[in-house]
Amino acid sequence: MKNTYMQKKEEVTRQWYVIDVADKNLGRVATKIAHILRGKHKPTYTPHIDGGDYVIVINASKVNLTGNKLDDKIYYNHSGYPGGLRKRTARVMRENYSVEMIERAVKGMLPKGILGRQMLKKLFVYEGAEHPHMAQQPVELKLD
Repeated sequence: MKNTYMQKKEEVTRQWYVIDVADKNLGRVATKIAHILRGKHKPTYTPHIDGGDYVIVINASKVNLTGNKLDDKIYYNHSGYPGGLRKRTARVMRENYSVEMIERAVKGMLPKGILGRQMLKKLFVYEGAEHPHMAQQPVELKLD
């Protein structure tokens, strides 16, 4: 009987991808990004190993939200002190904190704990079309 292949962290080979999220829906894009960060697109996927690739997201300020989410969706932060709750609508987040908006969406789709935090470190989000990772020769990934 054959044994199931289990990847080791020393055997992982990583690639760099660039994703342009201009006029793309936030949730659809976040699932694709989380899929790549976890390594589920590879045949060597192992759940307990960080075998994913690096992802560069450009044009984060142009991401799309469907329906009335721009005004209805609220992002919460709490300082930990009494009365320290801060609320922001998705419209405010997209205008002022578009990088954080995409990072939060992807973070929620990754595993919780040390493994998920390792995977999130491979995500690089930029508001504009420029990024400083040309030396890594990233491959442009088209999303349908």
